[in-house]
Amino acid sequence: MQFPLEPPTPLFAADESSSAPPSPRADSTSLSKDVSLSVNYLPNKFASGLLSPTPRRRRPGKANDDHPAMHKRGGGREAFKSGEARMPAEGDEDYDGVTGGWFGGKEGGHTRPHMHWNRFKWALFIANLALSIYGLAGLIFCLLTWFDVFEHADIIRVGNRTELVFSTAAAVLASLTSIIGWAGILLNNRSFLAVYTFTLWLCFALLVTPGYMTYKQRTFNLEGKLNAQWSRDLGAAGRLRIQNKLHCCGYYSPFVEATVSQSCYARSVLPGCKEAYVNFEKHALDFWYTIAFSLVPLQLVIMLAGLLCSNHITYRFGKGMMPKAYRLSMASMAVIMDNYANQLAEQYGTEIASDILARSRHLDSMTYASGVANGTGTTYALSQGRYDSLAVKSPYAERI
Repeated sequence: MQFPLEPPTPLFAADESSSAPPSPRADSTSLSKDVSLSVNYLPNKFASGLLSPTPRRRRPGKANDDHPAMHKRGGGREAFKSGEARMPAEGDEDYDGVTGGWFGGKEGGHTRPHMHWNRFKWALFIANLALSIYGLAGLIFCLLTWFDVFEHADIIRVGNRTELVFSTAAAVLASLTSIIGWAGILLNNRSFLAVYTFTLWLCFALLVTPGYMTYKQRTFNLEGKLNAQWSRDLGAAGRLRIQNKLHCCGYYSPFVEATVSQSCYARSVLPGCKEAYVNFEKHALDFWYTIAFSLVPLQLVIMLAGLLCSNHITYRFGKGMMPKAYRLSMASMAVIMDNYANQLAEQYGTEIASDILARSRHLDSMTYASGVANGTGTTYALSQGRYDSLAVKSPYAERI
């Protein structure tokens, strides 16, 4: 036969004859929108060492001789295992940012010995290396064309100026993007890698634009477009530059839309420029869009690597900072101490509650004094003065 269980009675509960404190105020439970009360909740993705009074490091060494029970804290390849902590500490091998002596690290040199790259970082390294190679190669080729280094570069500058401008912009942007990528990869900076991943899309747009323009011009009525360009767009100066490079005179003959020069005049024996100009444009445009479209698969692979690997440059979770929702503030502690005082007064009475709060203030002051005496300069609880200031906000502060 089963008997119903009676609820447990608190040890220090007040009797019915004793004067029990009134119920808590209704406005004491009203919280501000920005106040966080999740003080006793620590997600699994954060390290349990955040509440420990001693610093914790990943690898045991000379710095951990005084604390043999220390265990590793967050980051590394083991961070994806079940139950592993992922919050980095100062000196952690996955610490975000620059820690070398040249870039603002600790005095005495580098602070991260025995480092190794993960596979995501190697993937980004190879992808950005390919971007750097084809970006610099394209930029050099475009600059040599602008500086008229090649034999027929002036024809490109006159007849295909728009395509050359877009190609130069694509090469410049690809080179700048690769520099941002190197900064993010070598410094483990995810902000740089976020910008790097975004600018890769702009590089892709500028890469396919001149390829599409040259393909459309080459495929659809190239001869008619060159006829209209010679008669309407080039002008006398443009026709003269093409005549000098192709060693011709006029379009069909010296009598048709020719620019007079020392080698081009009415009785010149030079042929017309149409055939030579059309053949040159065919080969130049074929080479142009073939190079542009052949780089598209490589650019897509680089973009995919940036999207998948830029946030995993290290195995550390996030930015290594406690989210704002889990941080304590003075407003949060005021509400917590208010509720704590109300619960003590309701459950144990004013005398027992006053004794418990007094012991709590005494322990907090001892913890603060021990932290200062050890030279750590770190306090892990509020001092007595802060508790006193928070207790004033309690509805039962005068009674307790």
